[in-house]
Amino acid sequence: MNREAVLENVRRYRAIASLHRQTAAFRPDQSWSLLGQAREWECRAIAELESYFEGIAGTVQHFSNMRLAAGDTHAMA
Repeated sequence: MNREAVLENVRRYRAIASLHRQTAAFRPDQSWSLLGQAREWECRAIAELESYFEGIAGTVQHFSNMRLAAGDTHAMA
């Protein structure tokens, strides 16, 4: 997934989490449930970012390994 799509998903997830927290402030009888849902959306946002950056790190490592295998000594720096 490209960077813009990931950032848009993260923005949406965090906006939903924020709405749940705001609603919890006005509905004390449902606040624990709403705060739990907000936490789930925040976890989704974090997972989306982690997945994206792990993919980048894996790609960088893959190309670094390819350069080393080809004998590129500059890749070691």
